[in-house]
Amino acid sequence: MAKRSSNKVHHRQLVPGVTPNEWVPRANHGDHLAIAHESPPPAEAVPEAQRRAPMRGWAARRVLLLNASYEPLTTVPVRRALVLMLRNRAEMLHSDPAGTVVHSAGRQLYVPSVIRLTVYVHVPYIARVPLTRAALMQRDRFRCGYCGAKADTIDHVVPRSRGGEHVWENCVACCARCNHKKADRLLSELGWSLRTIPRPPAGRHWYLVSKIDTFDPVWGDYVPALESA
Repeated sequence: MAKRSSNKVHHRQLVPGVTPNEWVPRANHGDHLAIAHESPPPAEAVPEAQRRAPMRGWAARRVLLLNASYEPLTTVPVRRALVLMLRNRAEMLHSDPAGTVVHSAGRQLYVPSVIRLTVYVHVPYIARVPLTRAALMQRDRFRCGYCGAKADTIDHVVPRSRGGEHVWENCVACCARCNHKKADRLLSELGWSLRTIPRPPAGRHWYLVSKIDTFDPVWGDYVPALESA
């Protein structure tokens, strides 16, 4: 994990219900960014986790945004992250593994992967985490709730056809074999049991996890719930 800055943390209170994204400034016509593809840093200078990250077009990537307290807030487009850095509202903690460089008004910046706000923002607590495939797979660590094999599907413990609900307490990650064999039957009819009792994940960072499908493995340093499939 990157060394934390010793800079004084400033505080900015937001009206309850206002998300961090509404404070983060958007790019405007005065923010001129030019892309330049330079040779990436030597392999030995890039952490192994970053070298494993999938390479996509730089503009399509997302950047992890941390609060000034290092709490994960959300992800933002690369351009938005660069504007934050150029306006000194955020600092880069990790650069993008592709080694892409942008130039603006005589400044040269690596495209970031993780940035940290220099001003603390108050974020209202979200009690219930949305049930998404991404979040459920992370909760169950990509392991089948019945046999423990690698999971690639979601199963309703009590099938929807038999009154089961689409809620955290009734959904588990499941391997294709168990999903096919279970079909629309109850566990009691099969003599099966769950490896763990499914529960809603707890913690503010899970709201962020529920919206992340792909990520740079280095994000796991700041969002412990993240795990590669």
